[in-house]
Amino acid sequence: MNNGFIRVGTGSPATKVADVTYNTQQIKHLVDDAQSKGISVLILPELCITGYTCADLFFQEALITSSMAKLIELKDYSHNKDILFVVGLPLRYKHGLYNCAAAVYNGHILGIVPKTYLPNYNEFYEARWFASSETLLEDTIKVGDDMVPFGTSILFRHHQMHHLCIGIEICEDLWSPLPPSTLHAINGATLILNPSASNDLVGKSSYRKSLVASQSAKTITAYAYASAGFGESTTDLVYGGQCLIYENGTKLNENERFQLKTTLVYSDVDLERLMHDRMRMTTYSNHLAAHFQTPYTYVPFDMPLTTQDPIKRFIDPQPFVPSNPRKRSARCEEIFSIQTLGLAKRIDHIGCEKVILGISGGLDSTLALLVCAMTYDLLGKDRKNILGVTMPGFGTTDRTYNNAIELMKHLGVTIREISIKDACMQHFKDINHDPAVHDITFENVQARERTQILMDLSNAENGIVIGTGDLSEMALGWATYNGDHMAMYSVNTTIPKTLVRYLVQWVTDYKVGENAKGVLMDILDTPVSPELLPPDPKTGQIKQKTEETVGPYELHDFILYHVLRFGFSPSKIYRLAVQSFQGKYSDSTIKHWMQVFYKRFFMHQFKRSCFPDGPKVGSICLSPRGDLRMPSDAVAQVWLDDLNNI
Repeated sequence: MNNGFIRVGTGSPATKVADVTYNTQQIKHLVDDAQSKGISVLILPELCITGYTCADLFFQEALITSSMAKLIELKDYSHNKDILFVVGLPLRYKHGLYNCAAAVYNGHILGIVPKTYLPNYNEFYEARWFASSETLLEDTIKVGDDMVPFGTSILFRHHQMHHLCIGIEICEDLWSPLPPSTLHAINGATLILNPSASNDLVGKSSYRKSLVASQSAKTITAYAYASAGFGESTTDLVYGGQCLIYENGTKLNENERFQLKTTLVYSDVDLERLMHDRMRMTTYSNHLAAHFQTPYTYVPFDMPLTTQDPIKRFIDPQPFVPSNPRKRSARCEEIFSIQTLGLAKRIDHIGCEKVILGISGGLDSTLALLVCAMTYDLLGKDRKNILGVTMPGFGTTDRTYNNAIELMKHLGVTIREISIKDACMQHFKDINHDPAVHDITFENVQARERTQILMDLSNAENGIVIGTGDLSEMALGWATYNGDHMAMYSVNTTIPKTLVRYLVQWVTDYKVGENAKGVLMDILDTPVSPELLPPDPKTGQIKQKTEETVGPYELHDFILYHVLRFGFSPSKIYRLAVQSFQGKYSDSTIKHWMQVFYKRFFMHQFKRSCFPDGPKVGSICLSPRGDLRMPSDAVAQVWLDDLNNI
C-alpha cells in the first residue's frame, strides 16, 4: 500500500545550446537516474531538448525538425519504463511555433501542453519566436505516426488512483495573475509540473520560491518546478538551474543552484493529504460548478504504484512544535498572546475582578497561572486578584507542593491552601468506600473535591474558575468527568502536552524575573502526574506517572495531529510513526499505544461534548462548538481493525 505517496523528481540537466543530440542524451541519463531512485514523475526544464537560449535559431528548420525527431526518440526510449517525464521543446502547429511541454510515458506521448503567457519585457523576447496558446482551441497534433492531445486544458490522470492527476504550466504561466494551474487544480489536478527557464538575478530565487509556495497553497497541490541551468548561453544571462518541490505551501525539497553538472532532487508528495484538505475546505469546492464548464481532456495512464520505504520526506515527530528555535519562540509568543487576549475578553465581559485556579506544581497549572498573571498585567489589574489554591491530597509530594507555593509567591498572587484529605475521608465513609483501595473511585473523589472547592470559592469570591487541562488530556479522556474536566474558562484547552512544556520554557526565558526561574525550571523537570495515588513510601517521590499509564505524550500528540488534521488511516499513521520514531520506540510499542489512543479517543467523546470554553490557538481543536462534531456513541472498530491488520 502506498498510502497516497507519489515520488516526484525535478531535475536540471547540463545542456548545450542547440545541440539536440547531446541534450537528449543528458535527458536519458537523468531519467535513468530518476528511475533508479524510485521516482514516478519527473519534470525537466523548459525547452530542454534544444536549450532555452537558442533565440533566432528557433526560426531554423533544422532545429525545429531535429527537436521533433528527438521527442520521438525519447518516446521510444521510454518504452517499458515506469516513469512519467515531461520535456520541453519547440513545436510547429499550423501557422505558428509554440513553446511546449510533452508528457512521455512507457512508449507514448500522452499529451503536449503549449505555453500560454509569453514574457516579452526586460530581458525576455519570447513573443519574437513563439505564439501563445491563447490563440488555440483544444486539438491534436501529429508526432511521428501518432495523433497526440494538444492544448492547455489537458490533465493526465492515473487510471486507478484518480488522486494522481497531473497538470502542466510553463514558466511565465506561474507569474501571471491567473495561472493555468489554478484552473487545472479546480478541475482535478493534484500535482502541477512547471518546466521553466528562469534566469537568476539578485533576490529572484526568493521571489520564485514564494510564488511556488503561494500557488501550491492556494490550489492545494503539490508543485514541482525545474529551471534551466548550466549549459544555457551566458551572452547576457545566467541560469542557476533551480529545482523546487512544494506541497500545499510547504517546501519538501530544493537543490543547490549554480551547479556545473546535472542536478536531481526528489520527494514523496502526499496526495491523500491534499485531497483531505480539499474535501474539508468548502471554499475550494465552491469553485467547481463555475469552472467545470471549461472543457478539459483527461488522458489516462496506468503506472504501477509502488510503496517506497522509507518515505522520502521529513516526518516531524513533534508536529505541534517547530524545530527551529527562532520559529518556536515566535510560535510560543503568538500562542501566549492568544491565551491572554482570550482570557482578558472573558474577564472584561463578565465584569469580575477575580479568577480562581488550582495550582498543583505541575506543568498545566503552571502555564494557566502564568497566563492569568500576564492577563492581569495586560488589563492593568492587581495580581492579588488571582486566587491560586493549592489543595494537598493523598498523592501530593513535597516537591510539587513547595513548587506551587514558591511559584505563587514569586508571581505575587493570593495564595490559599486547603487540604482535601479530611473531606475525602468523610466522602469515602459516606459512599462506603475503603480508602485503602486505591482504585478509580479513590482517585476521582479527590479530583471532584478539588473542583468543588474551586467552584464554591468562585461564588464566595465573585470570580471565575480557570481550567488548566490541555488538549492531549482531553483527547485521551485523561480527566475526571465533572472534576478537573470542568471550569468556567479553560486557557490550555487547545494546547497539546508537547507544546505546554515549551510554552512554560519560553515564559521562563523571556517573561519572568530571575527569582522565578529556578522554581520554573524544577517544574519543567518534574514527571507528569495527577498525584492522586500515594507517593513512593521509601523516597517520597511521585509514584503515579501519567505516561506509564496512558503512554508517551509525544506519541499520542503525533497520532492526534494526523488523525484530526488529515484524517489519515491508522495504518498510515503507524507507518509514519515507525519512520519518525525509529530507534526510540519499537514497532510493537507504537502499535500498542496507538490501540490505546483509538480506544480512549472514542470512549471519552462524551467528556469533550460538554467541556468549557477556551481559546483556539492552532489547527487542532476538540471543541464541540467548532472543530470536532463527533457522536459520543461512535464505535472505534473500523480504526482498530485497520490497525490490527498491519
